[in-house]
Amino acid sequence: MSDHELWESILRGDQAAFSYFFKKHWQSVYTTVFFQLKDREVSKEITHDIFLNIWLKREHLEILSFSAYLKAAGRYHVYRHLKKEKIKPVAFNEELGLLEDYACENEGDQQLSRQELENNVDEVVRALPKRCREVFILSRQEHLSNDQIAGRLGISKRTVENQITYALQHLRTMLKVISIFLF
Repeated sequence: MSDHELWESILRGDQAAFSYFFKKHWQSVYTTVFFQLKDREVSKEITHDIFLNIWLKREHLEILSFSAYLKAAGRYHVYRHLKKEKIKPVAFNEELGLLEDYACENEGDQQLSRQELENNVDEVVRALPKRCREVFILSRQEHLSNDQIAGRLGISKRTVENQITYALQHLRTMLKVISIFLF
């Protein structure tokens, strides 16, 4: 039977004719789809969908060239499948290392860590000797220059530098100790 004779039988609801039509053209449609996707399972699914659509919509279809129609249907379904795949909002990936660039960070956790660090720094600063603490606060929190601090407290610029150096060394040491106990 020619494709046109098969089609006439299919239009009358002849399932045997459709089965023959399916067996006759299935391989060429599958090959067209697989050539573009390189995925056996998806290619089989798409091929079956194409033939299912033909059966379900047979009364509304006007097919002049069956091979052209089937190849076009294959290309269209591949296009639709690829478009749908690109829109996927989330894809599971077992290799977390690849996702490092895209990882989002927990801002609440960061804020808590920052607050905890500030509290630790404040504790260490409060433990400094009085003059050292004053110099450090004027330098780091009020952003005064060494000359301004020396003028305000009536001490030499060199004493200010020494006090800041001591405070920073003490702060580094204490924060290292604190971090060891936290982790």
